Amino acid sequence: MGGEDPVLRVRDLRVAFGGVDAVRGVHLELRRGEVLGLVGESGSGKSTVALAVLGLLPDSATVSGSVRLDGVELCGAGDAALSRLRGNRIAMVFQDPLSAFTPVHRIGDQIAETIRAHRDISRRAARERAVELLDLVGIPEPRARAAAFPHEFSGGMRQRAMIAMAVANEPDVLLADEPTTALDVTIQAQVLDVLRTAQRATGAAMLLVSHDLGVIAGTADRVAVMYAGRIVETAPVHELFAAPRMPYTLGLIGAVPRLDGGTGTGMLVPVPGAPPAPGALPSGCSFAPRCPLADDVCRAAEPPLRQLADDHLVACRKAEELQGAAPADVFPVPEVPRTPAGPEDRPEVLRVTGLVKTFPLLKGVAFKRRVGSVYAVDGIDLRVRCGETLALVGESGSGKSTALFEVLGLSAPEGGSIEVLGQDVAGLTRQQAAALRGRTQIVFQDPMASLDPRMTVAGIIVEPLLARGVARAEAARRVPELLRQVGLEPGHADRFPHEFSGGQRQRIGIARALSVRPDLVVLDEPVSALDVSVQAGVLNLLRRLKAELGLAYLFVSHDLSVVRNIADRVSVVYLGRTVEAGAVREVFERPLHPYTQALLSAVPLPDPGVERRRARVLLAGDPPSPTQRHTGCRFRARCPLHAELAEADRERCVREVPQPVQHADDHVAACHFARPRAVLTAEA
Repeated sequence: MGGEDPVLRVRDLRVAFGGVDAVRGVHLELRRGEVLGLVGESGSGKSTVALAVLGLLPDSATVSGSVRLDGVELCGAGDAALSRLRGNRIAMVFQDPLSAFTPVHRIGDQIAETIRAHRDISRRAARERAVELLDLVGIPEPRARAAAFPHEFSGGMRQRAMIAMAVANEPDVLLADEPTTALDVTIQAQVLDVLRTAQRATGAAMLLVSHDLGVIAGTADRVAVMYAGRIVETAPVHELFAAPRMPYTLGLIGAVPRLDGGTGTGMLVPVPGAPPAPGALPSGCSFAPRCPLADDVCRAAEPPLRQLADDHLVACRKAEELQGAAPADVFPVPEVPRTPAGPEDRPEVLRVTGLVKTFPLLKGVAFKRRVGSVYAVDGIDLRVRCGETLALVGESGSGKSTALFEVLGLSAPEGGSIEVLGQDVAGLTRQQAAALRGRTQIVFQDPMASLDPRMTVAGIIVEPLLARGVARAEAARRVPELLRQVGLEPGHADRFPHEFSGGQRQRIGIARALSVRPDLVVLDEPVSALDVSVQAGVLNLLRRLKAELGLAYLFVSHDLSVVRNIADRVSVVYLGRTVEAGAVREVFERPLHPYTQALLSAVPLPDPGVERRRARVLLAGDPPSPTQRHTGCRFRARCPLHAELAEADRERCVREVPQPVQHADDHVAACHFARPRAVLTAEA
C-alpha cells in the first residue's frame, strides 16, 4: 500500500472564519483501500477538514492550500465541477443522518436520485439499485423500507441508509464525520461493520473522523491526531497506540477508561486545562500551556511536524525523551481514594423492587384518546448501599431515565416498591417527602441546559440551600468551600455559566448537588457530553468525592468503559426489565445473559491488537417497541443464543418470562439458558 500513489492528497490546507484560523496547514494522504483516522478534542478542526475537502464549508470560510483527488484540484473549484465529483468519486457520511436526509422525500427516492445524478440510467433501474444498496447495508425488508420517510427509520437505520447513499456510485474516497456519535453501542457496532463492509466492497479510501479512540483502534490503518487546527502526530495505528511520542496523544490515550481494565485499579490521566480558542493561540507550541514538559524553548516557537521513523511524524521537541513513556509518566495522576469499609458493611440507601411505569399512548389532535400504553419500566430491581456506586446500563429506550425519575419523584410507584434511606416512598407525608428530597440530588447530562444562564455560579449553588430554609448569609459562606471541593476557583463565583468550559459547568452542577449534603446522588449520563480528556477529570472527581463524603451514586450511562472505571455494581436493563446484575468485575468478566455479552462485545477497546481479535456478538436490528406487551423472553427476537436452541427450549423462551437466578455471590441473570462467555479478551 505504501508504494501506491495517493488517491487523495491534501497539502497545506488552511481554513479561516472571519480572519481567525480554524485549520492551520494540514497535510494528509489517502491511498486506495486505506482508512485514515482523524482524532482530537472538540474544536480541534477535524470536521472542518472533512468539509473543506468536499467543498461544503459556508461562504464565510476562507480556504487555501491544495486538495487533489487523483490529481484533480478541488480547492477553489467551482460548484459545478464539485457537483460532478460529490456523491460520485468522493462521498460523505454525515454525523447526523436525520438532518442530512430531506424529510419530505422517501429514502429510496433520495438514494436513486444520487445514482441518476451521475449515471445515465432509468428511474426504475435506479430504484432497484437503491433497494440493493439498502439490502447491502443490512436494512431489513429493503424494498418496503425504500418507500419509507427518514423519520420512520431509527437512528441506526438512518445511518446505514446514509452509508448506502454514500457508496451508491462506488466512490474513490469516503469521508465519515463522526458516523456513530449519537448511537447506542450495539447500533454503533452494526454501523461500523456496515461501513467496513461497504468500504471493502468499493475499495474506497476512507477518512474516519472520530473522538472515540476505540473506534479508531478497530478500524483505522493510520491515525492523525489534531490539536488547535493542526496535525501534531501521525503514525500507523499499531505504532501510535503502542508508542505515542506527543504528550497530547499520550494524554488522550491515558484519559480513556478501559473496558478491560480492573475496577478501581487506578485513576484516569486528566489532561489539564482546555484547548485554546482559535483566535487566542499561545505563542510557541499550542499545547504548551497544558503540557507538564513544556519549557521556554517550547513556548518560543511552534515545533514543525517532523519525521521520527517511517510514516511516524510528530510536532514535539520532546519526542525523543518520550520513547517508551506511559501517560502517567507525563501527566500527574491523583491517588486512588480509599474507602474505610466495603459496601457490604453499610446500610442500604436505595432499594427498588419490581418497578413498573407505563405511559398512555394517545392519538388525535384536538380530541386525544388513549389507544394503548408505553411500557417504559416493567420490572426493574435496584439496590444501592452507602458509599457504593450502582451503574444502570442499557440501550436508549430501555427505561433507565424513567426509573431514575420514578426514584426521585418520591411518590407511590405504579407497580413495585421504592425504599429511599429505609423509608417506603408510598407512605410518605408531604413533610417527610420534602425532608427526604434534600437527601437525594441529581446531576444532569447536559450541564449547560441544567444551569440557569441568568444566574451566577454562586446563585446556582446556594439555590438548593435557600429552598431548604438555610439563611442566605450561611449559604453564601458555603460557596467557596463547595467550589474548592469540586476543583474550581472560589474567585469565579460571580461568573455566569457561559464563561466556563463544559467540564467546569459539570463541576458546578456537582457542587450544586453537594450543597445540601445528600446521601444519594443520581447521575444521569454526567460525562457523555464531554471530551475524553475532560471526562477523565470529572470521573476522578466523582470517585474522590464518594470516598471523602461517603456518598452513594446511582449512575446511568451508555458507556460501559466509564461504568468499569467508576462503578462497584451494575444493573443491565432491557426493554424496561433487569436482565443481569452484580459486581462490575464479575458481570464484565463473566457475563451470563446474551444481551450483556452483546453490549460488552460491542464496546471498542483502545488497543488495536486486542480489538481486532475479539469475539463479536452482533445483535440484529433495533430493540422492539415498548408499546407492545411482550410474552416470554422479550430479548429472544434479537438473541443469538435463541437460534441455537432445540425446539423445546425455544418454545420455553416464547412461553415463559425468565426470572432472576443467582449464579454466584451478588450475580444474578434472568435467562433460562444463562452461560458465561468471555468477550473482553482477544480470541486465541
